[in-house]
Amino acid sequence: MKCVGALVLLVTASMFAIAMANKNWSTTAGNWNRTGDYNWGFYRPKNVTQGPNTFVVGGSDNWRFGYNYTDWAIKNGPFYLNDKLVFKYDPPNDTTFPHSVYLLPNFWSFQNCDLRRAMKIGDITAGGGGGFEFPLKRWQPYYFACGERGGVHCKDGLMKFAVWPLIRWNY
Repeated sequence: MKCVGALVLLVTASMFAIAMANKNWSTTAGNWNRTGDYNWGFYRPKNVTQGPNTFVVGGSDNWRFGYNYTDWAIKNGPFYLNDKLVFKYDPPNDTTFPHSVYLLPNFWSFQNCDLRRAMKIGDITAGGGGGFEFPLKRWQPYYFACGERGGVHCKDGLMKFAVWPLIRWNY
């Protein structure tokens, strides 16, 4: 009986701590009459559109060495099923290093920039001109990286990012 009482006390204390940490929750998500970002008590992101979106990876900076693409993905998300990522980069020449795009198979390959089981989706010439599109067709994590210089662009050049597209609900 002491164990049950201790468990009830622990659960009650935990719920109180969570409630105090989220004390403004009831005035936002719990307010059923609120309009705007909350619809029927659920948060609705501001950049939701009805159809698929197209994103140029890196924006005007394109796909290049030294740009933080993880930060870019966080700032430009959320991404949804059927959205398209466009990879643009200069074709190799005397003044630039070549780039490519690989789809990594899992989180551990992504973390370690391990390209051994990765699939090349864009070679060094694919990013020229208007670049190439990659559609997010499945509800799964996608891990992207530059595979040039044996993974150095991925490791040291920050040329990697991950996205997990959400399901677009039309409500």
